[in-house]
Amino acid sequence: MKEFVVIHDFLVSEAVVGDWEGNEEQVAERLNEIYHTLYACAEEDIEPIVLTQLLERVWDTWIGQEELPDLETDDIYDWCQHVLENRDQYLQD
Repeated sequence: MKEFVVIHDFLVSEAVVGDWEGNEEQVAERLNEIYHTLYACAEEDIEPIVLTQLLERVWDTWIGQEELPDLETDDIYDWCQHVLENRDQYLQD
């Protein structure tokens, strides 16, 4: 049921991420990688509302994190797996 969630509704450009001292493009790329990875890792039958809520948490969780421009793909994957495995924690916050 995840096909009912349009991932493109969540993707960001460097124009919306704020001032990252010249790293705006990299920050946008990392955020978009997180969105895509979370979507890809979610099970096919996830409730659309649950997936939407988890995707909405990406911005809130990462936009203020200093390490965002330097995140590695493995770190992003691990975080997305953690979110999906502990979704109740992220949905309650």
